Amino acid sequence: MAKKKLTKKQILNRAKKIKLLLTDCDGVLTDTGVYYSHNGEVMKRFSVRDGMGVERLRQLANVEVGILTGENTGAVKSRAQKLKLNEVHLGALNKAEVLKDILQRRNLTPEEIAFIGDDANDVEIMKMVGLTACPADATKFALKVADIVVESKGGYGAFRDFAELIIEAKQKGENK
Repeated sequence: MAKKKLTKKQILNRAKKIKLLLTDCDGVLTDTGVYYSHNGEVMKRFSVRDGMGVERLRQLANVEVGILTGENTGAVKSRAQKLKLNEVHLGALNKAEVLKDILQRRNLTPEEIAFIGDDANDVEIMKMVGLTACPADATKFALKVADIVVESKGGYGAFRDFAELIIEAKQKGENK
């Protein structure tokens, strides 16, 4: 059964509370494509617009960003380093356990965490945090539980769409 969708006002109210935005990698930061050679995985495609979303969240909304993914590749590590992320959890087979650790270690509540994911392995964590999103081309599993389905596809600005929504909410909250 699909989750009851939130109103724009409810979404903005939840977004105002966010201190950390966690993202899956493949299908959110990438377009799900993986390029292989005879040596194995070589490349993944990332959007520079999503990278700007990370910087805008830091500068305009004081929101940190982290990656929480089952992937453990050099491309993802390189992207996390380029974006200067402090919360980087690669090879996370149990995302819920990693989230519990983050909450305890950073003294955060679930309502202060947002997550954007795109597939079945993201559903559990999506049920545990304050605000969730998925790309327009997410699987039916993520679409059912996400609070927001952003306009862009994974790897083509989906993360940025969600980041801008959080920035908007934070800025409106300051201007009250």
